[in-house]
Amino acid sequence: MSTPSLLILPGDGIGPEVMAEVRKVIDWFGAKRGASFDVSEDLVGGAAYDAHGTPLHDDTMAHAQEVDAVLLGAVGGPKYDDLDFSVKPERGLLRLRKEMDLFANLRPAQCFDALADFSSLKKDIVAGLDVVIVRELTSGVYFGEPRGIFEEGNERVGINTQRYTESEIDRIARAAFELARKRGNKVCSMEKANVMESGILWREVTQRIHDADYADVELSHMYADNGAMQLVRAPKQFDVILTDNLFGDILSDCAAMLTGSLGMLPSASLGAPMANGRPRALYEPVHGSAPDIAGQGKANPIACILSFAMALRYSFDMGEDATRVETAVEKVLADGMRTSDLLGAEGGKASSTTEMGDAIIAALDASL
Repeated sequence: MSTPSLLILPGDGIGPEVMAEVRKVIDWFGAKRGASFDVSEDLVGGAAYDAHGTPLHDDTMAHAQEVDAVLLGAVGGPKYDDLDFSVKPERGLLRLRKEMDLFANLRPAQCFDALADFSSLKKDIVAGLDVVIVRELTSGVYFGEPRGIFEEGNERVGINTQRYTESEIDRIARAAFELARKRGNKVCSMEKANVMESGILWREVTQRIHDADYADVELSHMYADNGAMQLVRAPKQFDVILTDNLFGDILSDCAAMLTGSLGMLPSASLGAPMANGRPRALYEPVHGSAPDIAGQGKANPIACILSFAMALRYSFDMGEDATRVETAVEKVLADGMRTSDLLGAEGGKASSTTEMGDAIIAALDASL
């Protein structure tokens, strides 16, 4: 059996710092579990623009298509704010998603018991929260045409087009139903069918797929604005939330803060199976590049480490080891370890990025 291949793209801001801690975990698996990975590293985002004048070099894109999984840190920063839109760092990430056809974005929002008091909501509302948002990632308003800023009479007009085909809705709905079968067997599909034709089609196709092939899964429909309200009112009513690109972007950040910090949450972007049966996949923390703390050792590496755990589960068929990593993170938090984003109003001494990574390695050692 060939060694699984992993392309690491640290990116910008805190990306290289959190990725350094992931490399420790990868090395640990090689040394302590006999699980080797063929790891390569390249540039993306602003780092790629600085080196090549483009946020993603064609050679990097080609390599991403060949490996079993891509692990990305973060892209962007104020240094690149004045660049033309076509070469902004974020375009590198969007190109990866589009050309790898990573249509299913899985964003778990899990509240660890040790952090239940850290959420802005009451502890009884969020304790035990375990929700996954399944967001369509390669279509919708971020990619629809026509788009742009145009002259119209004596003023400019900005246009973005919300567009979905039946087949695009079909495949993301199936991804959500399949995931629900492995969890709580419940899907809530969110759109705006009351005011958007794309929402009407979304609801119709999702219901049809459910009735034909997934009648065993509980399905409900909800308008996305009500969904946002329900996420902060009673989030534990949800198991799998299915939604489109724009609403998924917003709702997943809302769900993220229920857990206490964006620095805690991983994500997986999955596509169609490759020749070896594994899905094309990109894993990344939900948080951004946080340029205000870059280089200061303050970044929380947990989201990036948990993104690697998702890669173990979904790309490398190593579910037991994925759980091992997640349990190590939970133990470190239960022991009181906190990076600066997790200190809250009570303050205290923050652990550095490196100290958090080392503590997780120690917890992994203790798990053997």
